[in-house]
Amino acid sequence: MDKKKVRDYMTYDVVTVPVNGTAHDVLETMKNTKHDGFPVVDGEEVVGYISARDLLFAHPSTPIDRLMSRHLIVADPEMGINDAARVIFRSGIQKLPVLDEKNRLVGIISNADVIRSQIEHVSPEKVYKFIETLRKLYSIEPRLSREMVEIDTLLPTQAKIYEDELEGRVYELKKGLAEPLIVVKRPGRYILVDGHHRAVAAKRLGIRRLDAYIIELDEEIELGIERTAKALNLKTLDDIKVLDYARHPLIALTHRLVRNA
Repeated sequence: MDKKKVRDYMTYDVVTVPVNGTAHDVLETMKNTKHDGFPVVDGEEVVGYISARDLLFAHPSTPIDRLMSRHLIVADPEMGINDAARVIFRSGIQKLPVLDEKNRLVGIISNADVIRSQIEHVSPEKVYKFIETLRKLYSIEPRLSREMVEIDTLLPTQAKIYEDELEGRVYELKKGLAEPLIVVKRPGRYILVDGHHRAVAAKRLGIRRLDAYIIELDEEIELGIERTAKALNLKTLDDIKVLDYARHPLIALTHRLVRNA
């Protein structure tokens, strides 16, 4: 079952506009917040949603309730993040208001939040595919186990990570939502295959051990990922460069799509 819930990734501090406002009020709110749409509320109840598109050709004095969309697609805070992803991408909308059982607004989740939750997602299928690749390339029979690993013992195989994605992994670790790492165990060394953002996030938080899928090899062979680590002069997690001026490619793509929508 998917343990990641909407409540773990949604924005709690949501900007709203009152139903008795005008198009001018919405435009001013957009200028002040840089957001392109807002849930419309009547007291504590959500009654609609208004976006920049709804304001096209509208006179500034036009009441919000004449412009807003009343056909709301919403999420529940306990909804699985994968279910929210299906709703967002099948409906073509950018944001889902999150409502409680009394129709009160408790948050909002966007397509970027959903994609951020899926980056570095580890599934058993991913692990088994990697094992099968090792079998075919090296004619070996790896052993698979699940255990905790000391992050300071890990040999990284990725030279750079992204600050915005790192912040997401920090948040997940604090919430207890982080996926396991994928690690190859060789005699005397542990090679980090998948989970570099999570490992660096753990180090940043002072966490010494993380859950991991351990793929153990007895054969004395040098894997391609080990040669990559040597070529990049990677020895510890401290050698990974954190890019704070670049966004993760998937998130950047999402923002471009949103701007061009």
